[in-house]
Amino acid sequence: MNLLLWLEIQDPPQKLSPAIAVVKCKGCVQKCSAVEHASTSNQMEKCQKVLDQEPSVSKMSQKKNKERLVVNHGDVDLSTPILSSLMNYVLFGCCATFGAIFYSLKSAGILNDGKPLDPRREENYSTLYSSFESFFTRTFFDPVRNIFERVTTGVPGAHITIKGRASKSNLRNFPHECINMGSYNYLGFSDNKGQWITPVKESIAKLGLGNCSSRRELGFNGQLERLESLVAQYLGTEAALTYGMGFATNSTTIPALVSKGDLVISDEKNHASIILGVQISGASVEVFKHNNVVDLERVLRRSIIQGQPRTRRPWKKILIIVEGIYSMEGTIVKLPEIIALKKKYKAYLYLDEAHSIGACGSHGKGVVDYFGLDVRDVDIMMGTFTKSFGASGGYIAGSKALIDYLRTGSHGWCYATSMSPPIAQQIISTTRIIQGEDMHDEGKRRIRLLLANSRYFRRRLKQEGFQVLGDDDSPVVPILIACCVKVIPFVKILNDFGVATVGVSFPATSIQQTRSRFCVSAAHTKEMLDDTIDAIIKAADVIHLHRQKRRVEEKVEIFYEYSDDLQ
Repeated sequence: MNLLLWLEIQDPPQKLSPAIAVVKCKGCVQKCSAVEHASTSNQMEKCQKVLDQEPSVSKMSQKKNKERLVVNHGDVDLSTPILSSLMNYVLFGCCATFGAIFYSLKSAGILNDGKPLDPRREENYSTLYSSFESFFTRTFFDPVRNIFERVTTGVPGAHITIKGRASKSNLRNFPHECINMGSYNYLGFSDNKGQWITPVKESIAKLGLGNCSSRRELGFNGQLERLESLVAQYLGTEAALTYGMGFATNSTTIPALVSKGDLVISDEKNHASIILGVQISGASVEVFKHNNVVDLERVLRRSIIQGQPRTRRPWKKILIIVEGIYSMEGTIVKLPEIIALKKKYKAYLYLDEAHSIGACGSHGKGVVDYFGLDVRDVDIMMGTFTKSFGASGGYIAGSKALIDYLRTGSHGWCYATSMSPPIAQQIISTTRIIQGEDMHDEGKRRIRLLLANSRYFRRRLKQEGFQVLGDDDSPVVPILIACCVKVIPFVKILNDFGVATVGVSFPATSIQQTRSRFCVSAAHTKEMLDDTIDAIIKAADVIHLHRQKRRVEEKVEIFYEYSDDLQ
């Protein structure tokens, strides 16, 4: 522990209680007493010297995990040009200014288009929703809604059909089939043809479409019991719970684990469901820089030293929450280093594997499998079935004591309607395929194919000079657009070229970090990826998207590495 953080404490050291001083002394090799820490400055200096001689957590973890290398952004410059950043703020400022003027004149009755801002206000109702949110929606989002909320039809497989929709603006999409680079269909199980579909149809004939009841009443059948046992077996945990909605898995489980007097340390890029769950819980929260182990340790040490606000009492518990693969960044969590910190400071670890389960690791068991770690080192395993399994819902897995507690404390499990039979059967069928129990090695083949597709697609984009975020083995591939105005025509042009993708801008990201996100699937072929890359290059040329100059070593041909022996 870095004892220099004592300087950050507002109260003098002699006023601290012995219990707090003992907490601060846990990491000290000298095993100093609380009195010595609170009164002897020489002892603090000795402790600091000892701690300075200790190897850092990151170095220890790198030594232990030297065989596993997570490829980061490398030497690709991901910074946003100053001019683009300036233009983003100017454009948002102009839109906000003109929008405010327009709606002010409309509120004053000077402008009238026949539609009141809030229809219920004429009936003397108060405003039901936030005025800022409605202003943002009307001013920034409504004019380009058909670019972000496109209507689809058919199965979200390797291809998807985008339907046309009328709009007041001149931006229009016409129905045509596109290569699907926007859905989270990582292993290709969202198709309606395959060996796993037959049991799903049989479950509808046998059990119907819905249970129409919560688990506490009449919604807990033998199928759900088999599903939870299979999930626990698949992950290697003692027990598991399943939920009907992935978002609710986080937002209703976190409040059952932490409350007032607890501390949550959360990655700054964590999903909205995690943020909502922490807000509902009432626990204090500290945020550390994205996937930055050094900053995480700094936050941990400072939080332990300072204790709870005002009282300075030790925290009841500390919970670190991270994701396996971050859906907007494409980065893989530095799990070995985080587990080392978690053990060092005696904190709990909550791992959200919504995007990594099924898509990472040689056996498709997520980032724990990817790094070859022990699943028991993660206290709470969370994941969803909406991506790799082609279904919906989520799960919580861990020790039997944890699961037994959540059966009474998690509102999403106790009171929500239980998972529908066809969805549960879809998860059971695909999990058995991934494990190799059905269809022989089809599950492993899809995992290897996804890895090959992800590496090839990402490396080709980097070779073409695009600013690509994330790690090489991640199926989430975001391209930095930087200028918020360019993402709209970029997505539109790609759609015209037969590629369906997703544009992401403020407030989902910062204003200067606008991007277009591509999701690679095992259902994609090399030809589809090549066609997508060609379309991206053409769209980038049309909107004059900045691309970095190719390096000499990047001019070599990028080979497609898929084979049955791919590791």
